[in-house]
Amino acid sequence: MLPQPASAATTVVLSLPAPTGPHHVGATVLDLKDTSRADPWVPTDPTRELMVTMWYPTNVNHGTTIRYETPAESEGYITGKHLEDYLSPDSFSEVSTHAYLNAPPAGQPHSLPLIVLSPGYTSQRSSLTSLAEDLASHGYVVAAIDHTYETYAIQFSDGRIATCATCAIDDEDTFFPKLFQVHAADVSFVLNELTGAHPAWSGSRLIDATRIGMAGHSAGGAAALSTMLADPRIDAGVDMDGTTYDQLPDSGLSRPFMFLGTQAEHSPGQDSTWDHDFSRLTGWRRWITVAGTVHNSFTDYDAFADEIGLDLGATITGLRSIEITRRYTLAMFDRHLRHIPQHLLDSASSCYPEVTIVAK
Repeated sequence: MLPQPASAATTVVLSLPAPTGPHHVGATVLDLKDTSRADPWVPTDPTRELMVTMWYPTNVNHGTTIRYETPAESEGYITGKHLEDYLSPDSFSEVSTHAYLNAPPAGQPHSLPLIVLSPGYTSQRSSLTSLAEDLASHGYVVAAIDHTYETYAIQFSDGRIATCATCAIDDEDTFFPKLFQVHAADVSFVLNELTGAHPAWSGSRLIDATRIGMAGHSAGGAAALSTMLADPRIDAGVDMDGTTYDQLPDSGLSRPFMFLGTQAEHSPGQDSTWDHDFSRLTGWRRWITVAGTVHNSFTDYDAFADEIGLDLGATITGLRSIEITRRYTLAMFDRHLRHIPQHLLDSASSCYPEVTIVAK
């Protein structure tokens, strides 16, 4: 049973920690349509349509910041997760963010690595905003994808709302393998749209298409394995606390990959799918756990829970878990996309005693 909120839901304005990098951050939203395939979850839709938020460095340091979610998306998620006693319907549309809406991108042509972010099942792309803003402030272009019909409300640019068609599916053994393949196809399509001959985003000139990474939470993190198997353009991946369902074949995956998870649920021997798939990583690899975290600690949600007085079970704060998630994810991509040595990934750090490197 959830504890009762300490005060009325409408009194809390949620916020995120500021990015830590040297750059200001801009953001914009894309509505992309893949006319080459019908929607895999709702086949009567002849086109797979995806909402994507782009974050990137900018020289602008003023103006309107991007909305965390639309009011309709906020209401749909809060209702879907039964959070009405804790949050007003528009709470997620009022979150304070740090990225300036449609600010002009800054950087030399083809100079910035690209990171794709994929949210957990039933979560929205906004759930990884604190990570996205931070990566952009350190000089990355970031694209976060909403995988349509996998969460409670996604609003397209014309106002239409896609709800959770997949929530009616209860066969886990067949559902998640399909979901991973859907995510892989979605990511490959978005990469085509951002790096092809006629890019869908005006800032695509910044992207160095030879340096691409992918990170995700829960099912979105597990899908990084499927995506890397399917698309050789992705050079490095991070799975944040996502059960992987024995995806890797005996031939394995030779590109760099990092597991980042809770100590309680994802230490060796506690998730057989991580045991299986980590053993089939044949290139650079790390298995890292964080004491005191819970599943949602690697997203914005644990920090929001702290703000509204909702105990999710973590023994470290949401802000601390955001700091750790940001720092280790940045180190992973700095090492493998920028080739900057990262001692943080090689040995224990006194700055982060919660973190254990359990396998290499």
